[in-house]
Order: sequence, then structure tokens, then C-alpha cells
Amino acid sequence: MTDPVSTFISAPDGLKLHVRCYGPRSAAATVVCLPGLARTAADFDVLARTLAGDATTPRRVLALDYRGRGLSDYDRDPTHYDFQVELADVLAVLTALDAMPAVFIGTSRGGILTMLLSVLRPTAIAGAVLNDIGPVIEPKGLMRIKGYVGKLPEPRTFDEGAEILRRLFSAQFPKLTHDDWLAAARRGFKEQDGRLVPTYDVKLAKTMEGVDFEKPLPPLWKEFDALAHVPVMAIRGELSDLLAPATVEAMQARRPDLETLEVADQGHTPLLVEPEVTGRIAEFVRRCEGLTPGAAAR
Repeated sequence: MTDPVSTFISAPDGLKLHVRCYGPRSAAATVVCLPGLARTAADFDVLARTLAGDATTPRRVLALDYRGRGLSDYDRDPTHYDFQVELADVLAVLTALDAMPAVFIGTSRGGILTMLLSVLRPTAIAGAVLNDIGPVIEPKGLMRIKGYVGKLPEPRTFDEGAEILRRLFSAQFPKLTHDDWLAAARRGFKEQDGRLVPTYDVKLAKTMEGVDFEKPLPPLWKEFDALAHVPVMAIRGELSDLLAPATVEAMQARRPDLETLEVADQGHTPLLVEPEVTGRIAEFVRRCEGLTPGAAAR
């Protein structure tokens, strides 16, 4: 399959947003991938190639870099790294690329944005995969994320970056090999002015400064329930500290048709690269396409 094409879309305030585009624009259906807080479109490369390269149903897959991440512009005002601004950015991308309705695959923060979008623009969504995120977010996981976002040591080499990530995350991902950690380092760091720096604006850390971990976060049940009109799949890492098994059970109680998948030996967030995982997601996307009015006419 051909490599993805980079496209840049103007956000409502003029900032440039980067989108990785896989597959033909003329494909019958579109999948939109939204990454985690300090993550980039690169996280979805394996999954996007799988979905776009399907021999019988090739799809257009769009993976977004939020502002301040990846190849998107960084914002001079870090207070703009919030859900309201990022939701407007997502809508700008969807509109510019004629990508509605689409099946959304949202990892962590991307899943929250998907639920928020279901309230704001329900017709934009043909189906939703929520990757290690649900209406209830565990404070323990958020505290761990706050502890490293914008605070990683600066590695001198990618091998050193791999070791930094292994030390930080091996409890969440005990089965990853050195090559896996090295690949993660190449996704998480970039060369800039002779240094290796994170692939995100370190000012993202400011987004978590006001979180009070002594109080439960407001649950997102209303936003989750707004997805009632489309198929939903919930993926949980077996070792996740952000999405509790009890939350998945509560989601199933509200949505008996909820499709669930637990990924063994992975925490927050599952990598979505194993053939059995990408295969399950591909089957789910196929089911969504069969239920989407006018999907074949896109």
C-alpha cells in the first residue's frame, strides 16, 4: 500500500493542523483516528494501513495531529489546548476534507472528543471505537499522566529514549521488546536543532494543572449516551489504570449491544497494532459501514 499523504488544514483561528491521509479519497467510507493527549497521528499507522489497504473494502483513513502535537502548529497560548478548541479543530478538518459521516477511533483524549462530538454533531458519526476511555476516568491514571507529560528527560539518542520510555511504562506494557520501545521512542521524540525533543508542545502540561485529584471528575454518561444511535466498541487494556473494569460493565449495562475487547498485557493505552486487534476493529468498521445510510454513495 502507498504511504500516507500529509495534508494541512486551517483551524478556525488560522493555525495549521496536520492530517495523515491514507487510502483513496473516493473510498466508500471514511475512518477518522483521534490520538491521546500527548500523542500523534503516527500511533495509528499500522491500523490505518490495515483499514485503508483492505482488499475488498479499501477505506479513506484520516489520522489527526491536534494543535501542539506532531506536525501541527504549536499554539502560542497553551490555554487553547482544551476540549472546546480541539473539538472545533476536529470539525474544521472533517468539513474541509468532506469526512462526515465517519467511523471514529478515539484513543483516550480522542475518545472523549468523539463523545463530545456525538453531542454537538451526531450526524458526523457512523460508529465509535473508544480506546481505553469511558465516561468515568480514574484519577490514579490521570495522576500518572500528569507526572510525565512535559517532564520527560531529554535523551541523547533514540536508544536512550527507548530506555526512558521502558522505565516509565514497563509496568503498563510488560511484554514489549527493545525494538518495540525503540519504535515508541521514534514516535515520541523528534530531532530538532541537534536535540531529541518530544513530538508535542511541553506546555501541554498546563492543561492538567487545575485538575483536583482529590475529587472525582465529572462523569461523561450524557456524552456516552449520545452515541446511542451508532454502534460502539470499547477497548480496554488489561493493565489500564485509567479505565476500570467496573466502568466497562456500567457501559455494557447501558448499552447491551456494546462490543468490548480487552487487550492482554497492555495498559493505557492499547497500541492497536496486533493482527487480532486490528482485525476486530476492521470487523467493527465493516459493521458500521453496513448500517450507515448512504455510505456506499460517498
